[in-house]
Amino acid sequence: MKIDQSKTEEFVGQVVTDMAAAMSGVMVNLGHKLGLYEAMAGAGPVTAEELARTTGTQPRYVKEWLNNQVAGGYIVHDPGKDTYEMPDEHAPVLADPDSPVFLAPGFDVISSLWLDEKQVEDAFRTGRGVGWHEHHKNLFFGTEAFFRPGYRDKLVDDWIASLDGVKSKLESGGRVADVGCGHGASTIIMAEAFPKSTFVGFDYHPESIDVARERAQQAGLTDRIRFETASATEFDGGDYDLICFMDCFHDLGDPVGAARHAGRALSDQGCMLLVEPHAGDKVEDNVGPVGRMFYAASTALCVPNSLSQDVGLGLGAQAGESRIADVLSEAGFGTVRRAAETPFNMVIEARP
Repeated sequence: MKIDQSKTEEFVGQVVTDMAAAMSGVMVNLGHKLGLYEAMAGAGPVTAEELARTTGTQPRYVKEWLNNQVAGGYIVHDPGKDTYEMPDEHAPVLADPDSPVFLAPGFDVISSLWLDEKQVEDAFRTGRGVGWHEHHKNLFFGTEAFFRPGYRDKLVDDWIASLDGVKSKLESGGRVADVGCGHGASTIIMAEAFPKSTFVGFDYHPESIDVARERAQQAGLTDRIRFETASATEFDGGDYDLICFMDCFHDLGDPVGAARHAGRALSDQGCMLLVEPHAGDKVEDNVGPVGRMFYAASTALCVPNSLSQDVGLGLGAQAGESRIADVLSEAGFGTVRRAAETPFNMVIEARP
């Protein structure tokens, strides 16, 4: 077998780049949690000593961290003055929790993959599932913080607004179920936007429901929100004008059963909203950084969670619109359409 040495060398460069990114992800997480990015946002050029003093950290560690950030292109360095500066364009991504492109919390999700690597390795060997509840808590809190900015930016004015007649119904007063609600970020955002409507968040993970209840109390919304521990095929209530599955439908063991149960719980004019990872129907459609990221999450989180539950269909995060539409059709939904999309999500409206 003859090897093209230049292609090998090129691939070595690709792997080294990936190794650098993986190791530097820990540095991004530290910068987020220590408040280093936040302190640099809008501050102009600073020395390592000044940044350490502002954040209550130690200069020698800060200096090395800053150099890593320069090497990765996250911040810039003035060698003459030995100062460091965060470009204004980077602040929304690294330092602003209210920005729709705030990505720093995603590294906590990534950390959970490493922390739970042994469980996933065992699952590969045995075929067993790994439930959401079996993962490190970094996954739960990282997911909440990572998804919240996008929900705050898009959920009400773009995604719900794209559903036929739903926004006006919720403005006048409706009933909403948020299935697989986790810590309740999406439920709370909707409740804040529609003060005449009532909301119920359901999740099978009791610890997440406890956090969601705390979040609702902090937001002063307990009069219009309740959170209950229940699976997607067993949640209670009916006559819901909107039933949401926010970034979770593909994780379910029995998505057909869940959709069928949701269909029975809808009001006459109600509909289902699915927010799913953006994906084409073929592997070749999903080649690139976003697809690569979603396939990794799917391998370690989504498919194992589905396989841990009854049926264990294992859709995965990159199932694609056609596959999801087939599932919804099997569950009795006659109208399925893509209502909106972003580079990361596709938004599906389904009606019986």
